[in-house]
Amino acid sequence: MVSPEPMYTIVRAKENDYELLSVLGSRTFMESHGSSAGKADIDRYVMEKYNHGVFKAELSAPKNLYHIIYQNGLAAGYSKIILNARHPAIVEKNASKLERLYLLKDFYDLKLGSELFAFNLELSKKNGQKGMWLFVWKENHRAVNFYKKAGFGIIGSHDFKITETHSNPNHHMFLAY
Repeated sequence: MVSPEPMYTIVRAKENDYELLSVLGSRTFMESHGSSAGKADIDRYVMEKYNHGVFKAELSAPKNLYHIIYQNGLAAGYSKIILNARHPAIVEKNASKLERLYLLKDFYDLKLGSELFAFNLELSKKNGQKGMWLFVWKENHRAVNFYKKAGFGIIGSHDFKITETHSNPNHHMFLAY
């Protein structure tokens, strides 16, 4: 007998999901960027950017569209997209910013990142957007290759500030629809 495919669901995060997003955000950032700076810098960044208060505020702002992907009932990752997010390097007026797309390492082999990305891409298109842009750490080769495979092109660079004394070089990428 063949076992059924594992089930995933993607749901819009609610304001009371701030604790879950804080845990997911901290853990996924550490898994994907933990080696991008010294431990003290990374720990400070995570403490400042992935705490309950930050997520409470982010979830209460209507422009921030957070979604959580669950695999067989377990939270596996999350995304954040902002519609109509202007950037001087983007000509299109209606372009989304994919600000976060993170998956826990335990779920990488299930292609859930691709599913979550496809969900955000469709959401963007359904809302009349003409493209999507993002920043990705240049040393996160897995993510850079993922976005290139999805059709994104590198249009510039960006220094992602971790602390006052440390920034990580990022690609600025764009996908026109």
